[in-house]
Amino acid sequence: MASFKPTKIQVYPKLGEKVTQDTLYWKNYKAPLHIKEFGAITNIDFSPVAPHNFAVTAFTRIHIYGPFSQEPVKSFTRFKDTAYCGRFRSDGQLLVAGCEDSVVRLFDVSGKVALRMFKGHTKAVHVTDFISDRYQILTGSDDYTCRLWDLPNATELNTYQEHTDYIRCGVASKINRDLFITGSYDHTLKLFDARVDKSVMTMDHGQPVESLLLYPSEGLLVSAGGRYVKVWDLLKGGQPLVSLKNHHKTVTSLCLSSSGQRLLSASLDRHVKVYNTTNYKVVHNFDYAASILSLALAPDDESIVVGMTNSILSIKHRKSLEDSKEISGHQRRRPSYRVFVKGKNPVPKRDDYLVSKPVKQHLAKYDKQLQKFNVTKALDTALETWTRHRKPEITVAVMKELDRRGTLKNALAGRDEQALARLLNFLIGNVVDPRFAPVLVTAAEMILDIYRSVIGQSPVVDRQLLRLQELLEKEIDYQQDLLEVMGMLDTMFASSFPRMEVPCPGISRANGLAGGDGITSRPQIQAT
Repeated sequence: MASFKPTKIQVYPKLGEKVTQDTLYWKNYKAPLHIKEFGAITNIDFSPVAPHNFAVTAFTRIHIYGPFSQEPVKSFTRFKDTAYCGRFRSDGQLLVAGCEDSVVRLFDVSGKVALRMFKGHTKAVHVTDFISDRYQILTGSDDYTCRLWDLPNATELNTYQEHTDYIRCGVASKINRDLFITGSYDHTLKLFDARVDKSVMTMDHGQPVESLLLYPSEGLLVSAGGRYVKVWDLLKGGQPLVSLKNHHKTVTSLCLSSSGQRLLSASLDRHVKVYNTTNYKVVHNFDYAASILSLALAPDDESIVVGMTNSILSIKHRKSLEDSKEISGHQRRRPSYRVFVKGKNPVPKRDDYLVSKPVKQHLAKYDKQLQKFNVTKALDTALETWTRHRKPEITVAVMKELDRRGTLKNALAGRDEQALARLLNFLIGNVVDPRFAPVLVTAAEMILDIYRSVIGQSPVVDRQLLRLQELLEKEIDYQQDLLEVMGMLDTMFASSFPRMEVPCPGISRANGLAGGDGITSRPQIQAT
């Protein structure tokens, strides 16, 4: 008796990932290093000066990590409540942070105790930043106000109360010491000038604003809030340029690459998207294990640091040339490979005897049913939820095998309302797929022949049949439109090519007759 041959599942070609320069660049990172913090990581900020340490704000602490350290090199724990927005000054010597207790603290990076404490806000301070002249601080609070503070005298310089909701993000200009921008949960962005007592520009983001970012030229502003990332042209009065909606949940953080040619956005959907700032198309994507609250890039993109809601700090370091050489060298010299392949390819000798070991054949569930000639159960197994949604080619292959055996009609017959509705639902989802159409069209015709007499008895089945009819009518219309377009294109292509003349010897170009044959010369009439 011949052995049973399993159903052959056709492998359809898949469009592979397009390898671009961005793919090679952003994939050139080592495996992430994970560090457990004491709470959700709300802010990450890199020092502008070498060795480019970064400050991580999480719960009631701010930890400063070195570029390759796994333990903090410095910790600030003198917060009575949750700390927010720890940021370095441009010289890397001072660090400012807000707090849930409404007090703003200024620290010396080399010390432990706060140098200054700024009191004036009445609610939590979520926004802190240094003005470009290094001697002033910008703060934004849940009391709807943003304030400017003088560092040497620890005094308040000005208060702006134009927002009508929490201020959760802000950025100060690095070029002009008088300009700064704030974003609020009232959906607005406001550009302030310290020389006047009110904002000079207002933009409506349309969603509660979570993060702001200025381009190095400071002509463009990027805002993130809700599922949207929007780009604004400040030189044209805050005109919106681009609105991006590539995330599924709230976007929480923004940053630019070192070259300024790539924009990165992080979201609660656990993804980091990389955009090309020329056309704002997504060129790469990073996936993480939990929702992302903060994101930062080291200078020269040497490290990507991400803070998540599960208190995990993820650090990816770029691979160096030496690392790549070491990895390739280890792969070539690895002795364990010889151990694993030992005996795999033996060379037989003259007196050796080959003892073959029978290989047990493992069959899928639908093949086991086919082996027992249970055609209905085989088709039911191939129509299980996971198979028909994730691997429709398996269901189609089983139908094709049943049709080859001549038992497809028997497998389709005798079904109740629920089973028939499931089968029709699969047909509706895949019948117009050109990979599956030859098999599924045959199955659809058989279903109509079998169940023609019971049409009108089940509203569920009737609705499915109407959907199938509408789908096929649309597909026929599409095919007709495509044929018309192909005819137009053929005509255009045919008319666009120049006509080539093929010269023939002895043929006159004037009338196509050979010279001297059939040519009658007209008599010349001379004028008298």
